[in-house]
Amino acid sequence: MIVTATQSDGAQIQEIAARAGVFNQEEIDCVREIWEDYLSTGPEECGYHFIVERGDAEKVLGFACYGPRDLADGVYDLYWIAVNPDTRRGGVGRRLLTASEEAVHSMGARILIAETSGTPLYEPTRKFYLGMGYAAEATIKDFYSEGDDLVIFTKHL
Repeated sequence: MIVTATQSDGAQIQEIAARAGVFNQEEIDCVREIWEDYLSTGPEECGYHFIVERGDAEKVLGFACYGPRDLADGVYDLYWIAVNPDTRRGGVGRRLLTASEEAVHSMGARILIAETSGTPLYEPTRKFYLGMGYAAEATIKDFYSEGDDLVIFTKHL
């Protein structure tokens, strides 16, 4: 079941980010920082909205974080989406992305943006977005570091 994340989900969200196998320590720390912002100020104030899919015994199977893009009308960012490695290939990511799209659409979004890395490690992620109907809108070469491009995906809702 996909629900709004609560304070009790924080440790599992952090664990999923750390175990995802693609995020570096700075990115894992960023998830923690925006989670703390979400808890301390609330989604309307900070702009971060977290959802989780819960399985049996309140186990978090995956999470997504999205919010409005500054200075753009009806444009939202998908900041994070990650699935527990033990439950991958079970549709959790698809359900979380679909729920994120529905949520931002209900908030007035017309476009959802997902940014990711261009490295081989992120090839499955790029295929995932394409399979979910996203367009590879732009690539900025050497954005994150030399040899690590930024790939920007969009979906018009």
